[in-house]
Amino acid sequence: MATDMQRLVGMGEDDEEMGMGMKDDDDEDADYDENGGEHGNVSGMVEIDGGSGMGTGAGDNRFQQHHEFQEQVGTPGGGNRRSRPVEEKERTKLRERRRRAITARILAGLRRHGNYNLRVRADINDVIAALAREAGWVVLPDGTTFPSKSQGQMPAGGNSAVVTSSSSHVPSQQPPSVSLKGVASGYGSPLEYNACPMKDVFIPSPSPYDLSSTSRSQTSMVGDGEAQRDNPPLIGGSIDTINEKQTADITPRLPERDFAGSPYVPVYVMLPLGVINIKCELVDPDGILKQLRVLKSANVDGVMVDCWWGIVEAHAPQEYNWNGYKRLFQMVRELKLKLQVVMSFHECGGNFGDDVCIPLPHWVAEIGRSNPDIFFTDREGRHNPECLSWGIDKERVLRGRTAVEVYFDFMRSFRIEFNEYFEDGFISMIEVGLGPCGELRYPSCPVKHGWRYPGIGEFQCYDQYMLKSLRKAAEERGHTIWARGPDNVGTYNSQPHETGFFCDGGDYDGFYGRFFLNWYSQALVDHGNRVLSMAKLAFEGSCIAAKVSGIYWWYKTASHAAELTSGYYNPCNRDGYAAITAMLKRNGVNLNIACVDLHTFNQHESFPEPFADPERLVWQVLNAGWDVGLPVVSENALPCLNRVSYNKVLDNTKPINDPDGRHFSSFTYLRLSPLLMERPNFIEFERFVKRMHGEAVLDLQV
Repeated sequence: MATDMQRLVGMGEDDEEMGMGMKDDDDEDADYDENGGEHGNVSGMVEIDGGSGMGTGAGDNRFQQHHEFQEQVGTPGGGNRRSRPVEEKERTKLRERRRRAITARILAGLRRHGNYNLRVRADINDVIAALAREAGWVVLPDGTTFPSKSQGQMPAGGNSAVVTSSSSHVPSQQPPSVSLKGVASGYGSPLEYNACPMKDVFIPSPSPYDLSSTSRSQTSMVGDGEAQRDNPPLIGGSIDTINEKQTADITPRLPERDFAGSPYVPVYVMLPLGVINIKCELVDPDGILKQLRVLKSANVDGVMVDCWWGIVEAHAPQEYNWNGYKRLFQMVRELKLKLQVVMSFHECGGNFGDDVCIPLPHWVAEIGRSNPDIFFTDREGRHNPECLSWGIDKERVLRGRTAVEVYFDFMRSFRIEFNEYFEDGFISMIEVGLGPCGELRYPSCPVKHGWRYPGIGEFQCYDQYMLKSLRKAAEERGHTIWARGPDNVGTYNSQPHETGFFCDGGDYDGFYGRFFLNWYSQALVDHGNRVLSMAKLAFEGSCIAAKVSGIYWWYKTASHAAELTSGYYNPCNRDGYAAITAMLKRNGVNLNIACVDLHTFNQHESFPEPFADPERLVWQVLNAGWDVGLPVVSENALPCLNRVSYNKVLDNTKPINDPDGRHFSSFTYLRLSPLLMERPNFIEFERFVKRMHGEAVLDLQV
């Protein structure tokens, strides 16, 4: 039943059009009766205290209201539904419609003209919270509000106790410790109440910036690059319990850790995707040279560049053209910068953030036209030419070669062509592409097939070669009927609770589900093992890295559906990254994990925060790697331009209070762009590089 406050505000017209939260007439009448007709609405009105700027309600008089309610129900005219005239019912409906219309106009005006970030089903609590933030106040998830004047005592008494999220600990230097839960109860779907318990992993105390509910970040990317905006946490509970006793002074200048004297972590900058064109020519060498010099002035250690299979071996098998890369590498070496190189065996273009189009080699595309099963295929039979299916890793379908042999020949050609750069240590690391976007995962979320964040994606195992492997696994298990993909998994944009496979208690945890997911995830691990073992031969003695994707949406549900379709068998009762890190350890490969710059609070306004947890995902993967002794390198998932994002990267790179004193081996900034070169942004970037190098900065906020 809606609260009195929410019934006063009503629902917006856009909600009615979308069919969201629309009460039927009988429910409206029932609510009217239960609240004593119009008296229930009047008693629930909110008074705004102009002196303190805080919302106060009639919560202290609830017992009296309840007594009055009982008296109204007991009287002949007190709201007995069966005796109420039809005309009174109609008047009630009309009043509700008017309230909704007025509320819709208010919220629309605040969104359009005031630029307020209000959710679709906003109520008076959200409006008051937004106004309080605009005035510079701090609003906690439980509704507690206090001014931002100094870092004084936190609210005490009332409803100031906040549920602590294990992914956001308050730094030890801030007494008393407080941490925030991203979304409080009261606005959730059933999934919020069925959120799974979190895996036990070491989580370092994050930056005080994690506590800022008013911070803003730039346009961001998730997964393959989905654009997002930083939003404050939703406000839960009632504002009735807020009073002047709960206010305290908080400083807007949040303290920073002092990284002076901390371990030196090299910083690299990823060059633009189109620095080498499709003809393998260096684009705008003068412009690149100027930008490299600017990076050198900031004491950046080096740069990273993609070596595209679709450019170098574009026209015929084993005919390699390295001309553009030779010129670029020579330019970088003359500036005495280091170089990291990515062996990119995937297609560029079609995903969020891709500003160039680099397809797979032409001769591979010709083979695909006659045999489309060399590409990953979904349940509907749609083929994805973003990368080759792992089903042909050992199938001689590429002009007499297997996919693994094609990858090895490419890597060996690179090693021979640039041997001198390896010998003098100029090339510091080789990252081997293992799937879409260079990441070890299935292309389960293809934008070209209609996927949009936060869809769960689809399994990609329906080409003839993957199905052949599945049939073999089912026969070995003794259940030939299991030689199929699950048929109740929804579509690319489904949510877990909408499917029979991924919902709580769904088939993913049944006998067949466990068999299928074990096979599906093991195929991912086997593919990585095959390609990386070849990379060890081609780049013997060199530092090699492999990238694990950060599929963090739906992380707080029991099934972790988006991770399952990507090949990470990581439900709440199983560590899906242990097998991957063990495979990387066997091959002596560094672990690269992205999204170390993401805050759990930074979620899209349309999607509740409890479903996603990039911070906890990062630390689960990091702990899985560090447990087996893997060196860890990293990169950002979003364009980092502000201090909040940089501090998040620093806190993950050099964890505070880590008992073993571990830190990343290097960090790669994505990516070089005109926006980064703007003076204010570059000054902030220079400051970040100094702190990564363990140098002191003069403007440290303490």
